[in-house]
Amino acid sequence: MKQKATPPGMVPLHLLGVSRRTQVTLTTICVLFGVFTLAPIIWIVINSTKTQFNIIQSFGFWFARPFELVHNLLLLNQNVGDDGTYLQWLGNTALYAVAGSAGATVLSALAGYAFSRYRFRGSRALFALVMSALLVPIAALGLPLYLVYAKVGLINTVWGMILPSMVSPVGVYLMKVFIDASIPQDLIDAARMDGAGEVRIFLRIGVPLMVPGLVTVLLLSVVAVWNNYFLPLIIYSRDSLYPITVGLGALTGRATSAGSTQIEPLLVMGGFVTIVPLIALFLVLQRYWRGGALLGGLTG
Repeated sequence: MKQKATPPGMVPLHLLGVSRRTQVTLTTICVLFGVFTLAPIIWIVINSTKTQFNIIQSFGFWFARPFELVHNLLLLNQNVGDDGTYLQWLGNTALYAVAGSAGATVLSALAGYAFSRYRFRGSRALFALVMSALLVPIAALGLPLYLVYAKVGLINTVWGMILPSMVSPVGVYLMKVFIDASIPQDLIDAARMDGAGEVRIFLRIGVPLMVPGLVTVLLLSVVAVWNNYFLPLIIYSRDSLYPITVGLGALTGRATSAGSTQIEPLLVMGGFVTIVPLIALFLVLQRYWRGGALLGGLTG
């Protein structure tokens, strides 16, 4: 049997000493991991088309009649809180995610570039201090953060969610590591010899070469803010300011109460609509972070 041609730039596994049995085993593990990952998504897509009775009684991984996708989608615009709707929660989440992730990306790029390309007294200690923030559990910050917010008037405000989202120690670390590998020091030195200022070097040389890193930090920040549950839970007491994480939690509580006839389809459809923007964002931006690190920074 004629072997399948190997794509350019890839080495056949048999040349690396990987046996056929190992290939089959690894492939099986990958398939099982893929099934484990995709099963909840498939379930929520299928059940978003069902009535409440069919969600409970029918097989979870196959469709049932009547097909209620449009009807369940229309339910999202109904009032589900004291003064909030699911679409309002979705808009709040989009606002928090866009503003918070944009700020986190900009601050991470500036801090990562400074830690990578400048040496000043205490730079290593300061970088270690920033990284030490990763060791602090978020639950330990709940009470101090709430007390500080109460003093400065950030309880039940949009900025109460956006400002903490702009601080990303992981983003700073990723940008520093990426800049170390992708922006040659010789390129910066040459620009300085030509008379370019530091701001111009950063904007004209650094930023174009940091695009894959910036997009990676942006995606991670969007996902982190989009899935944030603990922070809005402690600072928001008004339904109209809820993000979808806290809103879906409220719907889950209502689904267990007696007499709830429309909450369960609404909850499933809400979960389905929640994951669509993140999937679309990854599909749109994947071409920016799959590329090489240097992006043509050095040639020859």
